Amino acid sequence: MGSIQVSISGWIAFIALVLGLLIVDLLVHRKKLGESKRSAIAWSLGWVALGLGFSLFVWKAYGSRAAHEYLGAWLIEKSLSLDNLFIFLIIFRSLDIPEGEQRRVLFWGIFGALIFRGLFILAGVEALAHWHAVVYVFGAILLITAVRVALEDPARQRESSMVRWLSRRLPISPAVDGPHFFARYQGRRVATPLMVALISIELTDIAFAVDSVPAALAVSQEPFIVYSSNVFAVLGLRALYIALAQVISELRYLHYGLAAVLAFAGLKMVIPDKWVHVPPLVSVVVIVVCIGTAVAASLRARSRQRQREREPKGPRPGSPSGSREATA
Repeated sequence: MGSIQVSISGWIAFIALVLGLLIVDLLVHRKKLGESKRSAIAWSLGWVALGLGFSLFVWKAYGSRAAHEYLGAWLIEKSLSLDNLFIFLIIFRSLDIPEGEQRRVLFWGIFGALIFRGLFILAGVEALAHWHAVVYVFGAILLITAVRVALEDPARQRESSMVRWLSRRLPISPAVDGPHFFARYQGRRVATPLMVALISIELTDIAFAVDSVPAALAVSQEPFIVYSSNVFAVLGLRALYIALAQVISELRYLHYGLAAVLAFAGLKMVIPDKWVHVPPLVSVVVIVVCIGTAVAASLRARSRQRQREREPKGPRPGSPSGSREATA
């Protein structure tokens, strides 16, 4: 399936590392060390540093090309995970989930995402290894998704269609019952809004994986590289959500940057490598430029809007309307 050979013991060691990091994440939030925005920002930076630091291990163990592929796939997954934050926010708002319980849902959502991403990556790598034409299918999916992402601004969504669909089909209690996913209501055991939120997040992540996994496979088709990049991109998602939940909707141009990344990955898949060869390091630069430009433009637009909001609403002195008022 790839030129990088990772032994069974290597995979076991990596999975043990991931489980250890999940336990750390769980204990941090259980002890409420990561609840504040400042703490969440610090933890988010720590997860980013860990993801980047793992590239040094990949470099030492498998060479510079593998490290560049890891960085490219990690950047794609990290960028696309920002789109997940919009959806998380909408799901929690639709169900009126208290902030304290959102962390619990996100933990189990991330745990499930790591399992489903692994299955998707394994299936994708196997499909590419046996049927080369699948690469064009993946490329077409990415290009179609790029157009959809560019046209649909998730920041403008106010209600989750997934929550609405599940609410019509599941017996649900009318209110959150503490940290419980199930509760007794009218004499029967029903799901709480927390369980609906968890199912919505898992189904949403599966839908996202249909786009994000092919995007990572456009950079590398090594199972270990693609999966490890997914893992380190997803692990810090809970802290990132806490840090950015209040401002993520203000990044009005982010979806254009994400669309550009998806289009780049799609074109990279459908255009034969012998026609246009894009080295992994170039992929890293393209992704950074696309997302960086979108974020910078969003922050600049937000700054201009706030400046306009601070300006006086009435006519400025010296203006024609102001002169007429003075004369009157």
